Amino acid sequence: MKLFYLDLKSIVLIAMFVLISNVSFSKESNVKLLSPDWSFNGFFGKFDRASLQRGYQVYKEVCASCHSMNLLSYRNLGEKGGPEFTTAEVKAIASQFEVTDGPNNDGEMFQRPGKPSDRFVSPYLNVNASRAANGGAYPPDMSVLVKARPGGSDYIYSVLMGYEQKTPENIKLEEGVYYNKYMTGNKIRMASPLSEGLIEYTDGTKAGQEQMAKDVVTFLTWAAEPHLETRKELGFKSVIYLLILTILVYLIKKKIWLRIEPKV
Repeated sequence: MKLFYLDLKSIVLIAMFVLISNVSFSKESNVKLLSPDWSFNGFFGKFDRASLQRGYQVYKEVCASCHSMNLLSYRNLGEKGGPEFTTAEVKAIASQFEVTDGPNNDGEMFQRPGKPSDRFVSPYLNVNASRAANGGAYPPDMSVLVKARPGGSDYIYSVLMGYEQKTPENIKLEEGVYYNKYMTGNKIRMASPLSEGLIEYTDGTKAGQEQMAKDVVTFLTWAAEPHLETRKELGFKSVIYLLILTILVYLIKKKIWLRIEPKV
């Protein structure tokens, strides 16, 4: 019974952590991070499918020119719990990319249209090529970027929205470096990637800066936690099961002790 009690206590603590996980702070600057009303937050949170699909569009048209997502395959875009593109849409998306394959019968590598089973095509051949193209800075892979940064989704969103024209007097910026209110150290080599009307959403949604930032961060959160919905659903079922079991154990205990007369 003691072991069962500890398990139940742990689950309650985890549930409380999930419910308050949308509040976070930058350890370096002690600035409260921006925290939109994420659909995936909370104990019953789920991903917004439309937002995920728009987020992929933002990644493809804006972020993919510098940032890779090497841990994702195009077929993941059609899996349950994700953007849930149709099979035909996934094939069409994959076919837009050229993939290096081979060797062929002549021992040579060749280019072919992408297939759903292919990993996301990287913008550069290797790390050194990416550094050379970005002034020595390495654009991080975005596959698990949300999990790799303290503050998670709120931090990535805040950085995207944290560019400011006026730089504080105590911060000196080197050439090619920009001031960002939420970035650790307040310096970033990437220029502000989002601007009003930068892209045209296929579903007709207005592509404002906040909307694009929220959509792409939702997509990156799913990429880092593709089983988030399944995990939360399983956690909820586990809590209900343990609560029912606790009630049954309590009733059985009362029934057993009723047979024993107290000593006078």
